[in-house]
Amino acid sequence: MSMAEKSENQKQFFSNQKVIDNYSLLQEIGVFSHIDSLELELNNYKNLFAGALDIVNRKTISEIIDAAVWQISDRFLPSFIAFLWKPLQNREDLTIKCYKNYQLIDLHLRVDNINAFEPFFLKNTEPVTYKKFSSEFSKNKTVKSMDAAEPELIIPILGPSGLYGLVLLGRNTLGAGYAATELLYIQNLMSFVSKAIQNNLHYERTLRDVKTGLYNYGFFMTRLNEEIVKSKRANTETSIIIMDVDHFKNFNDKFGHVAGDRFLESLSITIKQGVRLGDVPSRFGGEEFTVLLPDTGGEEAWQVAERLRTMVEKMKVNWEPPLPRVTISLGIFTFDKKTNLSADDVIGRMDDALYLSKHQGRNRTTLWHADLQDEIKRMKANEIFE
Repeated sequence: MSMAEKSENQKQFFSNQKVIDNYSLLQEIGVFSHIDSLELELNNYKNLFAGALDIVNRKTISEIIDAAVWQISDRFLPSFIAFLWKPLQNREDLTIKCYKNYQLIDLHLRVDNINAFEPFFLKNTEPVTYKKFSSEFSKNKTVKSMDAAEPELIIPILGPSGLYGLVLLGRNTLGAGYAATELLYIQNLMSFVSKAIQNNLHYERTLRDVKTGLYNYGFFMTRLNEEIVKSKRANTETSIIIMDVDHFKNFNDKFGHVAGDRFLESLSITIKQGVRLGDVPSRFGGEEFTVLLPDTGGEEAWQVAERLRTMVEKMKVNWEPPLPRVTISLGIFTFDKKTNLSADDVIGRMDDALYLSKHQGRNRTTLWHADLQDEIKRMKANEIFE
């Protein structure tokens, strides 16, 4: 109903002769105040629906959080909002994003993980006062870090996998506190945030490798075929880096597969840190990884590959006893409109470049070019590389 239609309906109601004749009685028994409360409740649901629609249409968890911050800030103007997000894949650090007046700020929260709070919030699923929460965990060092921010509310984000994250709200600058209706609004909004996050995670799991959090082989192949089509249509260059962990079988045999898994998790984090926005890092299989670099020529791809190689060479893995440094070998292939190769041919060329890096001593990068073909064929024919 439009504002004009609503105004016309109200005009007709209050101009009704029976309403006029019984106005005092209707006011005395609370009819008008009840109508006002119903209108306020209806308006709240309209705002909640609009906010929920904005949240569920976001494509990433970061965007979902930003949308939720906007909805809460716009309605309550809390002194701050802090989101603490628990990663569900590999051992990345807890994500903490704090906002004040819609802007990112640093509240100096020192929180490593929130796992210890999960049993509490599985029993207390609604927003709770920070006073009640902190009294439950008075000896917890993490809570002491939160104390300095002086939050008023703490809100769990829950899903099928348990506790996804926490939201800390500072005092409500528009009033003396958060009323019951406001708490209900926040709780309902967070249920939409939780559902949006669940949907995002389910979608991501179809694209991601479970162990490393990088894109999986199927997604890599889809993007590779898209880039091949794009290069033919737009005459652009695309490069692919493939990397393989040197002597990884020996590493697993000596230190065990659990240590090997930890290394691969650390490696995936390093790869994500070393690539650029728009690049597509993937787990190709086993200890082999790829990075698809759209709109990137060979020279620029070489710089990315060398950056990755040196980062891995210096990488430390959190493990006791300390693990030795491990290196990677890399191969690069660049294609454009003139190349006119299938996805299988492209993969074959990048594999050949990697093969040469392995043969020439490992811990190095090779950029494929036509002059290498004869040399690679000769080496493979002689089986001089294990």
